[in-house]
Amino acid sequence: MLDKSLTQQLTAIDGVELDPAATFADLTTLRVGGKPQAALRCSQPDAAVSVVRALDRAAVKFIVVGGGSNLLVADGAVDLVAVILDFDEVSMDTETGMVRAQAGAVWDDVVARSVQLGLGGIECLSGIPGTVGAVPVQNVGAYGAEISEVLTRVRLYNRRTDTDEWVPASDLELAYRYSNLKFTGRAVVLEVELQLDTEGLSRPLRFGQLTQNPGERRPVAEVREEVLKLRRGKGMVLDPTDHDTWSAGSFFTNPVVPSAVADAIESQVGEAAMPRFAAGDGKEKLSAAWLIERAGCHRGFPGEDAPARLSTKHTLALTNRGGARAADIVDLAHRVQAQVREAFGVELHPEPVWVGL
Repeated sequence: MLDKSLTQQLTAIDGVELDPAATFADLTTLRVGGKPQAALRCSQPDAAVSVVRALDRAAVKFIVVGGGSNLLVADGAVDLVAVILDFDEVSMDTETGMVRAQAGAVWDDVVARSVQLGLGGIECLSGIPGTVGAVPVQNVGAYGAEISEVLTRVRLYNRRTDTDEWVPASDLELAYRYSNLKFTGRAVVLEVELQLDTEGLSRPLRFGQLTQNPGERRPVAEVREEVLKLRRGKGMVLDPTDHDTWSAGSFFTNPVVPSAVADAIESQVGEAAMPRFAAGDGKEKLSAAWLIERAGCHRGFPGEDAPARLSTKHTLALTNRGGARAADIVDLAHRVQAQVREAFGVELHPEPVWVGL
């Protein structure tokens, strides 16, 4: 419990400010969630370290919040302190391609600036909501690219060892939408370092909607515009006036299944063009959106009266239509999972972190 004495101790830290009005509905892109015990805004990395250290020593539960684009938080009073990372300095060296960005920087602003400077490597990750701190935790990826391809180092506050240190990306065990930071809470991301290309060209393109010649490289600005166009068409670029973007982006990860299961599903559905991609060890990655649609969950599911629905633009996004609560998002997620499980025997796993649910 955050008592008066601890609150005074925390707010006395240089660079820390108490935000008494903040709710998780304010702090997340799904715009649902109740009120934390307290919301502490940290304007510099050292302030965040001091806050996390003090909360750990007092055994007070907390959650670190950046852009809130990957959080689904319970309604009502939430027995957590929200530690909000508001530090956002970014540096880019156009000669070496080295980029450093603090955890509170808006991710798409970093991408936009890199493209403007002719640096290549993260253009396919354009339009992804949220802040830099979440990028290595999720091993963020889209359109055939992942941050692991350019991430060199991460500055972490290691809660177990009480150290503020730079660690190589290889220490994070990065895999599909995974790092050993995810769900463990063992460390807080303070800053990242990326090695980008200085030629003004994209990384080799692999995604079919971006190229008919896999492996080709195109001007980064051109690729960014194409990616943003694709994302807008799916409601995946934040717009306060468009409820199709009141979401956590892709809500389910693409399932990886044995090839025999993929064969059975393709035979069952009878579509030769079922999306399936080799995932190694006799397994294949399937499209969660494709499975959701074939299981009978259409765009806008379950209907116009529901406060939480699948996006009208893309079935992989669960959206708040303006009046949803966290419980409504959870109910919709369970309905989608149940229909896919019943239709194909495949379990869909949510990508957002569920808090208090």
